[in-house]
Amino acid sequence: MRIIHSLTCLILTFISFTPCDAKQTQTILNTLSIDHFLDKIYEWGNGAQGFQEAQIHMSGPIVVAGVLCFIASSISSAGGIGGGGLFIPILTIVAGLDLKTASSLSAFMVTGGSIANVMCNLCATSPKFGGRLLVDYDIALLSEPCMLLGVSVGVICNLVFPEWLITMLFAIFLTWSTSKTCNNGVLFWRIESEERRKSDGFEGLESGLLENGSSENREGEEKDAVKSIEEQVVVNEENIRVRIPWFKLLVLLLVWFSFFSLYLLRGNKYGQSIIPMEPCGVGYWIISSAQIPLAVIFTAWIVFRKESHQDQNLMQEGSCLSSNGPSNKLIFPMMALLAGILGGVFGIGGGMLISPLLLHVGIAPEVTAATCSFMVFFSSTMSALQYLLLDMDHIETALILAVICFVASLIGLLVVQRAIQSYGRPSLIVFSVSVVMTLSIVLMTSFGVIRTWKDYISGRYMGFKLPC
Repeated sequence: MRIIHSLTCLILTFISFTPCDAKQTQTILNTLSIDHFLDKIYEWGNGAQGFQEAQIHMSGPIVVAGVLCFIASSISSAGGIGGGGLFIPILTIVAGLDLKTASSLSAFMVTGGSIANVMCNLCATSPKFGGRLLVDYDIALLSEPCMLLGVSVGVICNLVFPEWLITMLFAIFLTWSTSKTCNNGVLFWRIESEERRKSDGFEGLESGLLENGSSENREGEEKDAVKSIEEQVVVNEENIRVRIPWFKLLVLLLVWFSFFSLYLLRGNKYGQSIIPMEPCGVGYWIISSAQIPLAVIFTAWIVFRKESHQDQNLMQEGSCLSSNGPSNKLIFPMMALLAGILGGVFGIGGGMLISPLLLHVGIAPEVTAATCSFMVFFSSTMSALQYLLLDMDHIETALILAVICFVASLIGLLVVQRAIQSYGRPSLIVFSVSVVMTLSIVLMTSFGVIRTWKDYISGRYMGFKLPC
């Protein structure tokens, strides 16, 4: 608490002593006023500013927003999720940016954080899983095509659904998901505590036997201990040789490039595209529909190839799911499709939604965090490059914020990994995901209720809308 208090005082001091104190202080007070706050929430919800160009200048609110985004990125990186559900509200409400600018900056910020995660986890292994890579490339392969398809479907649903329905769905689903995540965290914590108690009890029993036990029992236990140690040494030596599945990486890049090409050809609903195309015209919807067979073809090919090779690496830790049966083969694409649709509807990244689902089906926290961050890397880079190629503004600011989130993610990863090594508590990853999801529920649900109320009292149409 002292650190947070000191940091707050430092920020306020910096804001107070910047040049042009009177004008700057008045701007800050106006930005932080209740009316301005509610107006920004309303604009954030319905995109009222559209393509209005926002001028970003170094100011007190921008500094505060940068500090808050730094903290949000460090917490989000520990759970392997992007953090877009926190970045966009912070940039829109605190920094006073319009929705279009905040969304483009958020895409670069998530990309910066995901790059740090991939750098740390790409070749990371764990003796706990027999020396396998923490990133489960099979889950990523099965999930990525359907997640990208789901995001596109969710974005269309976001345009059609009324604000009150989106807020209600968000509150219901994310509350349920957060509750499940917290329960999983408590369960993992109890399992870790039980393992530590057993380990401590075994060490005490072993020392007692060495002091008071018979020599024959001691010799037998020593032989077993030496044998187990030798086996562990063999495993550790094999773990040193890290084998990156290059073929799976190439397939993921092919999936990424295929969807990215469709996105660029289609453009957005405002007509921004690399080729002349009528916004929401026939060509727009034909290209959008082409994502469905593309996702089905990729997913079917990956599933059947996996079946023919009898790959047993789908689950890196013992799970209730087996590799047999169509329902088990398709569970990850179905979860990814659901996460993508909900992420597109709610305007947040799919990583925040697929992470609880992976934990719920029994994937270990370390594997979940590494795999989700790997998947977020592909989706976030796609969004960032789309904004870049479609002539976005404030590229320098976007790169600066991306670097800030890169550093924050590295710090968050190092702190959590050090804590896991020191205390043997991988459940810390689950709790970090719970923190981010809880903050997202509070922020986005509260803002959704405010926007819905303002629509109601202003007489604004609150029914279903056309996508264009």
